[in-house]
Amino acid sequence: MKQIIVTGSRGQIGTELVTELCSRYGPEKVIATDLGTHTDFKCEFVELDVTDRTSVFNIFSRVSPGTVFHLAGVLSARGEEQPETAFNVNLNGTKNVLDAAISSGTERFIFPSTIAVFGPHTPKKNVAVDTITRPVTMYGITKLFCEQLAEYYSRKGMIDARGIRLPGIISHRTPPGGGTTDYAIDMIRSAVARRKYTCFLKKDTRLPMMYMPDAVNALVKISEVGSSSLLHRTDFNVSAFDFTPGELETELLRHFPGFEVTYRQDARQAIADSWPASVDSSCAEHEWGFAPQFDMQRMVSDMILNLRPLVKEGRSAQT
Repeated sequence: MKQIIVTGSRGQIGTELVTELCSRYGPEKVIATDLGTHTDFKCEFVELDVTDRTSVFNIFSRVSPGTVFHLAGVLSARGEEQPETAFNVNLNGTKNVLDAAISSGTERFIFPSTIAVFGPHTPKKNVAVDTITRPVTMYGITKLFCEQLAEYYSRKGMIDARGIRLPGIISHRTPPGGGTTDYAIDMIRSAVARRKYTCFLKKDTRLPMMYMPDAVNALVKISEVGSSSLLHRTDFNVSAFDFTPGELETELLRHFPGFEVTYRQDARQAIADSWPASVDSSCAEHEWGFAPQFDMQRMVSDMILNLRPLVKEGRSAQT
């Protein structure tokens, strides 16, 4: 088996994906890359800025990986604060990685897209893969471009590109990375730490979500499936459940009676309002066996179980 390169390995998803890949294939098969130097990874780590085209080509030329998981990116809320950075990292960085992968003979390019590729003209409920995609954020615009560019390269037979449109991702291991759905992680952490929480979205804002173990499994699974089963390529919808901040608050009150949440929306509300409330994951289910294991209640229970030791040890549960 050829080596695997992971970009954006220090991010929310990358941290846990690298751990899973090392466990599954062996740390000698995985090379993690990102900005910065300090990591706890068992595998080789290489400092890499994906916007530096020369550096990207150098590592791909040296490694000649069989698969790349391209996770480097700037998320929704941060992308609206820093649109030029989001454009450069998400768009130019992705093209650099794709071009380097093709040049080095990489077989598969796996990347997370997002529900942000949809927009206010998209239907709100049970959104299909093939529907209106008119994003209104820099994050969504750049990710839609990446979907289409990777699809183009796939059609040309230059690389086998595959992508999944992730919903909000919830994790207890790593802090959020500047996304609009980050409120869910913050709310759960606040409840475990017995703190009040102020939510930046309205109480009835419904969004699709997924627990991190299911997101990691989905990325690995789509990388392993044979090409013949895939009718779609870079735009698979995936989601495990959907809820509102109010519903999450109610679930947390079952575990923490007296937990208090205040709702005071900010600029992220407009971003959330442009996204669907739920998506149809049936294409992913039928074409490569997507099957999430966590529902909302099981996710909340597992988050609490894993966050409680941080509080007992005196460490902050804040993000």
